[in-house]
Amino acid sequence: LRLLWAQARSRPVSVSLAAMPIAAYGSSLSRHNTEEAPLDSLDKMTVPYKQQERRLSTFPPPLKDVRIMMASYITLTQILGFIGIFFIPYCKIATLWWAFVLWPISGFGITGGAHRLWAHRSYKASFAYRAVVMLCNSIANQGTIFHWSRDHRTHHFHSETVADPHDAIRGFWFAHMGWLYLKKDPRVAEAGRKVNVDDLKEDSLVMFQHKYDPWWNFFWCFFMPGLVAQYAWGETFWNGFFVPGCLRYVWVLHCTWMVNSGAHLWGARPYDPQSNPAENRLVAILAIGEGWHNWHHKYPFDYAASEYGVFTQFNPTKLVIDLCAALGLVSDRKRATAMWAREKARMDDSKSR
Repeated sequence: LRLLWAQARSRPVSVSLAAMPIAAYGSSLSRHNTEEAPLDSLDKMTVPYKQQERRLSTFPPPLKDVRIMMASYITLTQILGFIGIFFIPYCKIATLWWAFVLWPISGFGITGGAHRLWAHRSYKASFAYRAVVMLCNSIANQGTIFHWSRDHRTHHFHSETVADPHDAIRGFWFAHMGWLYLKKDPRVAEAGRKVNVDDLKEDSLVMFQHKYDPWWNFFWCFFMPGLVAQYAWGETFWNGFFVPGCLRYVWVLHCTWMVNSGAHLWGARPYDPQSNPAENRLVAILAIGEGWHNWHHKYPFDYAASEYGVFTQFNPTKLVIDLCAALGLVSDRKRATAMWAREKARMDDSKSR
């Protein structure tokens, strides 16, 4: 088996990601990090980047490296979120519950939407389902689905290399939020341009949101929570704006960012010990099921993003997708458990010899 694998890895590959058809995207991800196929174009593209030096991250960064508009926006929202803390005592109980409920609602727009549905295409969904999840994603307001998915595909194709948009090897601060403050490394931009996003361009909902960016997301993220609180139970608009709007927004941002930072730095690595992403229970709780990251990077096409079911590993995102599948809104959920079982059997057989 080792000899066959060595021969497979030595075969030259001439396929480029830019030329890869859409149908090949899912199949390439399903083969990635397994021993069931020869070296594919994703690995081929990653090799040169692994051999290049990283730019060291410093804090505070030099002004010339800062994206002024993005840095100003993120800093402003952090301040607004902090101010929101002082509005909590003046809010009605219904408003606090509204803020709490918007955490998983907006979070699912990222985890079940931009991540598992659009970036990885790990399952299929009806138009009605996708429309609702697009709205959830807009409440999360982490950029458009189009940009989020493109950057996330780049991250998986070049994970932990200089072409990774939020390379965790550069440290916690960079992986968590520094990558948004700083100008992209040219190699990140180059890798992003080569990612196939034709499927995203063909999705009318994705492109609708993208067309009206940023005002569409701003309304759903900041103003909708305040308007609902004001007209549904008589809350002041500003209490609704600052607590279910700004404070909740900043909280969900950091929960998502912890997947890029904490889940790449701390935790067990039972599926791929050579990979930096780890199984992190705290991150799974904060990001409603996204913390089982060693499994996810080994099998990124798996819609569950974890090995076990929801009663063993905290994964509300999987539960919602499964419930929607029972209602006929979701189909073609891809799983990697059989693949992992075969790999474990091969490893056990190898150890016994």
